[in-house]
Amino acid sequence: MDAETAETIKSGFLASVPFARTLGVTFSDLDHGRAVMRLPDNVDHHNHVGGPHAGAMFTLAESASGAIVVGTFSDQLERAVPLAVSAEIRYLKLAMGDVTAEATLGRTRDEVVAELDAGKRPEFPVDIELRTDDGTVTGRMTVLWTLRPNRK
Repeated sequence: MDAETAETIKSGFLASVPFARTLGVTFSDLDHGRAVMRLPDNVDHHNHVGGPHAGAMFTLAESASGAIVVGTFSDQLERAVPLAVSAEIRYLKLAMGDVTAEATLGRTRDEVVAELDAGKRPEFPVDIELRTDDGTVTGRMTVLWTLRPNRK
């Protein structure tokens, strides 16, 4: 996607997801099939052991997954609504400091759009890796998304 489209999607996403703004989540990168977002370290969002609260990390990862869906399928959003179907997260290590979430699409865009074209309600996973600035992987999440066709 070109830089102008990416900036439009980034600003639109943050405008429409107030909780992500509340946590201070920002974009590092956005392209078809990939999104990278960052959660800054904030003592107000810490848990009882001094790292980011599990809910803040979940929000970061889910936001990255939503951004990839909007970024990848923006041209389909007039005919379908993206909805999260389920999510599974594993917290692997205590995260300290800023946390980055890198999301990748688990199916090709063409496969998903072909199912939508066939009148189906496609489902597709988005896999997210959470890591600290030193590259330590602190968690992994998978969000299963669908594009629900609009009623005619």
